[in-house]
Amino acid sequence: MEEEILFEARDGLGLVTLNRPRALNALSLEMAVSFKAMLDRWAGDPEIAAVLVRGAGERAFCAGGDVRALYHAGKGAPEGRAFYYEEYRLNQTIFRFGKPYVALMDGVVMGGGAGLSVHGSHRVVTERTLFAMPETALGLFPDIGAGYFLPRCPGRVGLYLALTGGRIGSADCLYAGLATHYLESGDLAGLVDRLVAAPDKSADGIGAVLGGAAPKTPSALAARRAEIDRCFGRNRVEEILRALDEEGNDWALETAALLRSRSPSSLKLTFRQMRESATLDFEDIMRMEFRLSQRCMAGHDFYEGVRAVLVDKDNAPRWQPASLDAVTDVDLDQYFAPLEAELQFA
Repeated sequence: MEEEILFEARDGLGLVTLNRPRALNALSLEMAVSFKAMLDRWAGDPEIAAVLVRGAGERAFCAGGDVRALYHAGKGAPEGRAFYYEEYRLNQTIFRFGKPYVALMDGVVMGGGAGLSVHGSHRVVTERTLFAMPETALGLFPDIGAGYFLPRCPGRVGLYLALTGGRIGSADCLYAGLATHYLESGDLAGLVDRLVAAPDKSADGIGAVLGGAAPKTPSALAARRAEIDRCFGRNRVEEILRALDEEGNDWALETAALLRSRSPSSLKLTFRQMRESATLDFEDIMRMEFRLSQRCMAGHDFYEGVRAVLVDKDNAPRWQPASLDAVTDVDLDQYFAPLEAELQFA
């Protein structure tokens, strides 16, 4: 059986390949554990100057965590704790990694894939990049440290992406600060060789190799920024929906319809998460997200969302509760309450 994640050291560059192309390189528990162990090793290895991570195949960098496995494990299974515990420790290792970390965000980058890329120093998108945080459609919330990077997007763009799960391309990723560089997908194979050959693998040296190319199409988020800020700059999810309804154009009505298809619990949970995260440091955000993940694993909507979107694929989830007004502040408080065994970092 072929390894799910591959490691190689070439002339000072540590190469990581997510090697599950048929599963869009979805991150498994075993991959997360191996990845963190290798980063810890390379962090202390003077022969490794920088790290590059890529996805196998041409379809995806990483489509997220392997939530199908968690769905099939069922409520109360130890996998529901082990996976998020190890994934979030990996996210923190990437965030705190002291050497240049280059992520080739070619193809699909969703959920957990963002956690393997956006926290790095150099994030390269291509014309094939398709980025999204789709968790509210799965009865979850944008995790993997999204509470850190989404509130730091321009204006209310991060909240818009968090609540809707909207899919964006390379120009939008650059505008939102989720990516740092652009290359054509056909240049990526040569890029690895150029980085290996580069005598200077410092952050500036790698930046020079990556260059300053730009996407051929402009950012749609930039064009919609005023409307996004106007509609999503509200104090409650219900107020956002009213603002979209009042805006009345095609974009606003389509966005409102999208929100109404999402888990009501996830929408309110995500809204509060984004607000609270804006004042926290990275580790405290990860501890909070671990609490939320464990409460979602013990609830209904995660399993129903995964069933509807990824298993049965009927796209007809039956959320509980089924409406925003049925999700109370008391309900949300329970998600954010401390756990008996919290997330710990070494």
